[in-house]
Amino acid sequence: MDNSKELIVDTCLLAGRIMMESGSEVYRVEDTMSRIAASAGEPDSISYVTVTGLFMGLRNGHHTQVENVGERTINLEKVSSVNQLSRQFAEKKIELNELYGSLEKIDRETPFFPLWMQIISAGLVSSFMMYLFVETWSDFLITFLVGIIGFSVKYNIKKQLDVKYVDVFFAAFFIGICASLTVHLGWGQNVDSIIIGAIMPHVPGVAITTSFRDILAGHLLSGIARGTEAIIIALAIGIGIVVSLSMMGGGIL
Repeated sequence: MDNSKELIVDTCLLAGRIMMESGSEVYRVEDTMSRIAASAGEPDSISYVTVTGLFMGLRNGHHTQVENVGERTINLEKVSSVNQLSRQFAEKKIELNELYGSLEKIDRETPFFPLWMQIISAGLVSSFMMYLFVETWSDFLITFLVGIIGFSVKYNIKKQLDVKYVDVFFAAFFIGICASLTVHLGWGQNVDSIIIGAIMPHVPGVAITTSFRDILAGHLLSGIARGTEAIIIALAIGIGIVVSLSMMGGGIL
C-alpha cells in the first residue's frame, strides 16, 4: 500500500475511532469513513465497525487495517466536530493532510466540561427530573445535594479503581444511603422521589437509544453489545439501591 492510500485508511480509522469512543452510532461511523474514503478518490472502500474495534480496507489495495476502540464515553462535541470536518473535506475545502491533522487535534484537545460544572449539572438534572416525575418541590434542594454526592462518588471511584460498573454501583449505593438519611433526619420528605431524581444522571439512556438505532440499522452485533452494557449498568444501579435500602432498613437507622 502506497503512502497516499495508507494515509486515507489511517484518516478513516482515526475519524471512526473518535466517533465510536464518543458515543456515535455504528451506521454513522461507517458512513463517515466511507464518505472520507470516497472524497479522497477511493469509492470502493470497505469498513466494518464494532463497539470494540474498526476494520478498514481498500479493494484495490489488498490491505486491511484494524483500530482498537478504547473506553467509550458520551462526547457529542467530538462527534459533531468530526462530521463537520468530513463535510469540509467532501466539499474540497481542506486537504487530506489537513483533515488528518485536525482529527488528531480533536482527539487530543477537545475537552469535557470542567468538573465543577459537571457536578452542578448532575445536581440540577437530579432535581428537575425529580420534579418531572413526582411534581413536588419539597425535595428539590435535597435531591440536588444527593445528586451531587452521587456524581462525585462515581467520579472518584472511577478515578481510583477504573473498573467498569463498580463506580455506578457505589454511586447508586451512596444515593440510597443519603436519601434514607435525609428523610430520617427530617430534611427530606420522600425517599423514593429523592432516589428517582438523583439516579437519573447515571441511567444509560444514550446507550439504550444507540443500541436500538444500531439494531434497527441492521448492526445486530454492536446493537446487542451496547444493549448488554446498558443492562449491566442498570443492574448495577438497581443492586446498589437495593443494598443501601436493605442496610438502612435493617437496623442502621
